[in-house]
Amino acid sequence: MWFDNAVIYQIYPLGLCGAPAENDGNPSHRILRLLDWVEHIKKTGADTVLLNPLFESDRHGYDTRDYTRTDCRLGTNEDLKEVCKAFHDAGLRVMLDGVFNHVGRGFWAFRDVQEKKWDSPYKDWFKISFDGNTGYNDGFWYEAWEGHYELVKLNLQHPDVVRHQFDAIRSWVEQFDIDGLRLDVAYCLSPDYLRQLRGFVNGLKPDFVLMGETLHGDYNRWMNDDMCHSVTNYECYKGLWSSFNSMNLFEIGHSLARQFGPENWTLYKGKHLLSFLDNHDVERIASILTNPEHLRPAYGILFGMPGVPAVYYGSEWGMEGRKAQGDDALRPSVEKPEWSGLTEFISRLAEARKSSRALCYGSYRNVVLTNRQIIFERAVDGERVLVAINADSVPYTAHFDAGCGQAEDLVTGKIHDFGGGSELPAYSVAYWKMER
Repeated sequence: MWFDNAVIYQIYPLGLCGAPAENDGNPSHRILRLLDWVEHIKKTGADTVLLNPLFESDRHGYDTRDYTRTDCRLGTNEDLKEVCKAFHDAGLRVMLDGVFNHVGRGFWAFRDVQEKKWDSPYKDWFKISFDGNTGYNDGFWYEAWEGHYELVKLNLQHPDVVRHQFDAIRSWVEQFDIDGLRLDVAYCLSPDYLRQLRGFVNGLKPDFVLMGETLHGDYNRWMNDDMCHSVTNYECYKGLWSSFNSMNLFEIGHSLARQFGPENWTLYKGKHLLSFLDNHDVERIASILTNPEHLRPAYGILFGMPGVPAVYYGSEWGMEGRKAQGDDALRPSVEKPEWSGLTEFISRLAEARKSSRALCYGSYRNVVLTNRQIIFERAVDGERVLVAINADSVPYTAHFDAGCGQAEDLVTGKIHDFGGGSELPAYSVAYWKMER
């Protein structure tokens, strides 16, 4: 499947395009700003764009009002169609954010319940008790997502709700030709719903991808042949930055071995989880790393490890943002993309990954693991790549049997000689490709 060797570029459109925080009802064609990003995204080496929520909502996109209309703060369906076509014409696939567990209080069916109470034909679309109330004083209680009453939980066991959502997904494919969905809070979606959804999209478009947002636990609960194709790898997200901050690369090395290693008991061997250093919900990697010199090594692990790497807009040139400053700091407006030495480095990593079957599909094995260095092997079909990271401020010489005398570094294009040990410069990344 195409997703297995993809490189994702994630955008939060309401933020990047400078939409007001509250839906003011005033239409604007802000989403057309993304047309100026097409060539930049392609130049980074990404081949897939993931767009976070962009349908009509109360505030932040995860509080949907209408699944069928582009948020008026961003523009019209025709505007979105133009943007998706520009991405596709540039050879980029497009994934949208599917928010199906809950809606906003402005959702049209919930507004009908507010008005008609028990006489509304949509009262069973939600989990409602007319014997209770909430802080909004609607005259009834309803189940909300994790106690956030601005997010009204849908009754996904109701066939009309499922049909309404599936009709919306079909319209997204027909209008925008999308290639897949990120499933918001997929860990809240029941196995039965996910099976229905997988069966539905299988008939919509060949290789249509479902990638679920999951946090902890056994990801196989949501990622299998009947449900999601992939899920978010939050376990390794934490290890990717804290390993550097604590100077303990054993953390990420052991996590990767636990997930993908050669033992029979490893959890996700052969599967392609979404890997990331940051996104719209967490602090920017440039803000959370205590040593800025670790940015490149962190991206080196991201693109070398098993999984599908994702880059969040702005982070490719080192943008900062802390969660304590609020969502706006994580989802800022950006007029034009920037290009830096970090961006160039990430583009080389993306090119190296896409040129190597081992980096996309290979097995995982730790070769050298210390507090400040990690070298791991990816291998498939006679191709072998050693991913070597030195997080230390001084050079390091690794002594191990490479199984060959020389190898090409996919990052620099230079030939590496293994004779007398393998020297890694300070804060360095190498992808050594050799015949198995």
